[in-house]
Amino acid sequence: MGRGRVQLKRIENKISRQVTFSKRRTGLLKKAHEISVLCDADLALIVFSPRGKLFEFSTHSSSMEAILERYERYSYEERQLTESELETQGRWNLESSKLRAKIEVLEKNIRNYVGEDLEPLNLRELQSIEQQLETALKRVRTRKNQAMHESISELHKKERALQEQNSALSKKLKENEMNEEQQNTQDHTISKAMLPPWLLRHMNEQYEI
Repeated sequence: MGRGRVQLKRIENKISRQVTFSKRRTGLLKKAHEISVLCDADLALIVFSPRGKLFEFSTHSSSMEAILERYERYSYEERQLTESELETQGRWNLESSKLRAKIEVLEKNIRNYVGEDLEPLNLRELQSIEQQLETALKRVRTRKNQAMHESISELHKKERALQEQNSALSKKLKENEMNEEQQNTQDHTISKAMLPPWLLRHMNEQYEI
């Protein structure tokens, strides 16, 4: 039958406590040496006896002072990183809260502008919304009129362009008709020149009659 779990507590007997400390200290130093050799780890161990006597162990590759200095530097960097992360997180939380508040205000304003949730507003707030809507309406009308003028101006430009194009086509058509008439006259003259003289006299007499 195995032994039960031993409860750890302070040894009341002074001699037994000193003997136990000596045994456990030796085992602890041995384990520290083993882990430093087997795992190639830098290790520092400091133990003070109940009487205040110092026992220490450090790896051969590093002195006790070097390991402690490394520990202090690492601890400082860890604290700085933690503080920086906490500070950054705090700033983000604050910015997030501000943004949520702005979004809520904007959403409330939008609802008010479309005529919703007006019951909680007092007379001054309602007048302010009315004034803002009137100002916005004036701007919309001004922009609408500007857009209309721009559209009319563009239509006038297109109309002038079409008129110019129509005039050019008409001019070209007249030129083609004149060219055809001249060509017909030339063809008729050539044809008359190719006729016999007695036939030309006969044709001229008929035209005179």
